[in-house]
Amino acid sequence: MATSTAPQGAPSAAAAPPPADRPAPGPQPSPEPGRPAPPPPAAITLLLVRHGMTDATGPRLAGRAPGLHLNDTGRDQAADAARRLSGLRPAALVSSPLERCQETAQAIARHLDTAVTTDERFIECDYGSWTGRTLSELAGEPLWRVVQDHPSAARFPGGESLAASSARAVAAVRDWNTRLLQEHGAAGEDAPPPVYAVCSHGDIIKAIVADALGLHLDMFQRLRVDPGSVTSITYTRTRPFLNALNDTGENLVGSLPTRAEARGDAAVGGGAGGGEADAEEP
Repeated sequence: MATSTAPQGAPSAAAAPPPADRPAPGPQPSPEPGRPAPPPPAAITLLLVRHGMTDATGPRLAGRAPGLHLNDTGRDQAADAARRLSGLRPAALVSSPLERCQETAQAIARHLDTAVTTDERFIECDYGSWTGRTLSELAGEPLWRVVQDHPSAARFPGGESLAASSARAVAAVRDWNTRLLQEHGAAGEDAPPPVYAVCSHGDIIKAIVADALGLHLDMFQRLRVDPGSVTSITYTRTRPFLNALNDTGENLVGSLPTRAEARGDAAVGGGAGGGEADAEEP
């Protein structure tokens, strides 16, 4: 007697069930003719420019002290930032109201032939009674460790909390993104995605970057933003993308840690950058 060669337990052809009484799947219907393609995802790019150096940047916590202007190094940094933005046609150029930011933004405005809009929400954190004091002196304050290790809980005596300064700056970014995207939509689908620049301060820029990366504010001291640097973030419908962080256009030697950073402490207010080895540090 012939035996089956099917594997043990496998059904024979005679035992196979009849095919289901339904038609085989055919080609899927094509989209309706003349139907417009869906619009591309909305995207807008924010360029965050930190102001150039002043005589107080680095040794002291400048904060909102009035009358701090760019020094020679700061003017060179502003001019270099403007040069690195060559070719852009920004949808807006926005600045903190403080002089060092206004002067940096004006250098960019002259280079790009555009106007500066002031937005108070991008002003420096109000450091209260810490304003104007040296970082080496402040490092002895009990609040220093809170600012370093748990900045979301830090409120400066007589001033603002870091959480509040972060919230207002991030809200300003959201508002500008919405406004400029609406204007871009009115310009037509062929218009390139808008780009705009904001000139602000070290801790404010760090807070905006932390928000874009989904980092808790307690992590923002891990970021570094030097004077004259440019940071680029593209906001899309789904998520932000960090394109560049702390770009100064300098040799990478300038990005090596300062003495304070090598000990693990961040420069409150942003510091003077790695190239300023003579700056007083805690």
